[in-house]
Amino acid sequence: MQKKDIEMLKGLGGLGGLGDMAKMMSAAKEMQTKMVELQEEMARMNVVGEAGAGLVTATCTAKGELKALDIDPSILVATEKEMVEDLILAAIKDAQQKAQVRHQQEMEKLTESLGLPKDMKLPF
Repeated sequence: MQKKDIEMLKGLGGLGGLGDMAKMMSAAKEMQTKMVELQEEMARMNVVGEAGAGLVTATCTAKGELKALDIDPSILVATEKEMVEDLILAAIKDAQQKAQVRHQQEMEKLTESLGLPKDMKLPF
């Protein structure tokens, strides 16, 4: 090893500095793996929103993707078209809001499990 290499290692805290870097890289890889797993899990989680006391329900994934819509046939009257449209929109918005809350809860669980602050905002 040349003198400049030794000085560089000393500047990094010796080989211990490289060990800390390896730990940090390992932790980052673990977090990345857990994030991918969580994203896949949230794509399978469903939340249900409703409007009109359950006359219209919308099912979304925890990522907010609309998966199903159920409309009680009793409200399918031509003269009530606008009301039905409003109920559909309200049910979808309710499901998406619930999906957002669920997503946030799952992200908080992940950050806590990684020893990070619960309210830390990750890029997903």
